[in-house]
Amino acid sequence: MDSDEALARRAAAGDRAAFAALLERHYDRIYRIAARILGNRHDAEDAAQEICAGLARRLASWRGENARGEPAPFAAWLCRVAVNGARDALRRGAARARNEREFSELRALEACGGGAAEERAWLARALDALPEPRRAVALLAVGEGLTHAETAAALGMAEGTVSWHLSEIRAHLRALAKAEEEAGKETAR
Repeated sequence: MDSDEALARRAAAGDRAAFAALLERHYDRIYRIAARILGNRHDAEDAAQEICAGLARRLASWRGENARGEPAPFAAWLCRVAVNGARDALRRGAARARNEREFSELRALEACGGGAAEERAWLARALDALPEPRRAVALLAVGEGLTHAETAAALGMAEGTVSWHLSEIRAHLRALAKAEEEAGKETAR
């Protein structure tokens, strides 16, 4: 039976059978790590699949030694990869939840008032009238549901800049809705 280290070297060189043997040998460990970090089976399954899918690419960085140049087992390196992958999945989930909370205001604006279709049209017009790059940020983060990090990567800007634009967009939409509400009250008098 080949050692993990021998299989990892062969897999890094493109040996599919060696890669499959590594996955078969270590998938349960990857899943257990993800489950402990993420806290639920469904997210752990997704994360384990993502970790395994990216493992072929990551194998090229495995050197068989630790930071001090001492021999280190493949299993230790794989555990680090699994922990980092699960933490990334946890961060992505938290970012998606944050986006959901932040844009509940937009959805509330869309759902209230004189009919859902009218509100959706109002929101679409308001977002379309935004200057660039805010309109692109809104399109990706609100329309496509991308995280701040994903939006930043897609637009070539810092994640903090995306967050700032989204904050400004929310403030703009609240002010616009309030101004239109006040105008409606004036007209009704």
